[in-house]
Amino acid sequence: MSDSPPKRPDTPCVAVCSTTFDDICRGCGRTVNEVAHWVFMTDEEKNKVWERITAEGYPRRQG
Repeated sequence: MSDSPPKRPDTPCVAVCSTTFDDICRGCGRTVNEVAHWVFMTDEEKNKVWERITAEGYPRRQG
């Protein structure tokens, strides 16, 4: 078995961007700061975000 992270898209973005009432996007579950800095984050930082948002039921894809 490998300890490598699961295969994921480059970003949790699902093009349902909304932070109107709080600092969490209702589409991907990231904070405004995480969205803004995503391209500058290390793989380790991104993995931590992925773990948190998937545990919280994100990303929420329409379908």
